[in-house]
Amino acid sequence: MGGKKKLTMKQMERDQAKKDEEAKEKKEKKEKGGQPREKRPASVVLPDLKGGKAAEELKKMKVLTPYAVASKLNIRISTAKDFLEKLEDNGAVQRVGGNHYIKIYRNAD
Repeated sequence: MGGKKKLTMKQMERDQAKKDEEAKEKKEKKEKGGQPREKRPASVVLPDLKGGKAAEELKKMKVLTPYAVASKLNIRISTAKDFLEKLEDNGAVQRVGGNHYIKIYRNAD
């Protein structure tokens, strides 16, 4: 019964002009952007386990969580999780708490 009322001819013309103008601006903006960026696959490389910057940074920290390690070493969180698991296998860190979502470690010193 109810519903939206039909637009007048003047209103339809205004809406169409506005849509055409927006499409034109969008097209110009797209052309202005230049060449599209080259897509590169994200590399996931574990930091060196022995020595180096990573070991020094981790020794300074009291508590090691995947987020903290990822922030310090500028790596992905998934990579930080793998890194901490490898360090635990090597005996460099000990797991002190957490659950299956987040694990908390400390230095084995």
